[in-house]
Amino acid sequence: MTDSQLLLQVRDLTVVIGGRHILHGVSLDVAAAGVTALLGRNGAGKTTTVRGILGLLPRQGSVLFDGVETVGLPTHTLVRRGIGYVPEDRGIFAGLTVAENLRLAERGQDPAYGLVHELFPELRQRARQQAGTLSGGQQQMLAIGRTLLNGNRLIIADEPTKGLAPRIVSEVAVALERAAEAVPVLLVEQNLALVRRLAGDCVVLADGRTAHTGPAAALLADAEAARTLLGVGRRPTTRPTTRERTA
Repeated sequence: MTDSQLLLQVRDLTVVIGGRHILHGVSLDVAAAGVTALLGRNGAGKTTTVRGILGLLPRQGSVLFDGVETVGLPTHTLVRRGIGYVPEDRGIFAGLTVAENLRLAERGQDPAYGLVHELFPELRQRARQQAGTLSGGQQQMLAIGRTLLNGNRLIIADEPTKGLAPRIVSEVAVALERAAEAVPVLLVEQNLALVRRLAGDCVVLADGRTAHTGPAAALLADAEAARTLLGVGRRPTTRPTTRERTA
């Protein structure tokens, strides 16, 4: 993939917190279209990587967004340059209505309500409903919708299906699929069925380092690689020989 096809390029990202190295030179690319998945076992450094990209943690290395170095820039500058963030807990205001949640996210004079309501018509239909009474999937639509209001050029979604029932996961999958038609997505996720459905490329972290990059479908089709890198599936068993059975 050429540089012109990449929207985000992370090189040798290092994060040290309290004297402890959490990330050890993570590198990854995010294409300028579609979904790129960030995978890894629990504690591999996925959320720390996202927070490092966003400047929410002290960091070293290089983070190029559309060819411009962002290390050293404050988080609010990155947001203004077009990076939208959907946090793991969705971050909606439960006591406010859907419309009020969206209004608080407005930045600039021409928020893209047309795009948001085209992708998520339920948000228009439920504009006066308190956000805390929405289903988990609808809340995720609201969280994603907020990132689309301001012409963001990249959405980073951190474990959007965590803790959700399978039926709600399907709603979130549709929401992400719709969003990715308009804006590229960096998806941090443990649900491999969702990754298989949505992601073109993937990056796997292990112990705060980049362990694998490549097409998501190829990794998930390789049972041994998936078991080694992600801890899923079973190790193949060898049937005992006649001598072993009778020994």
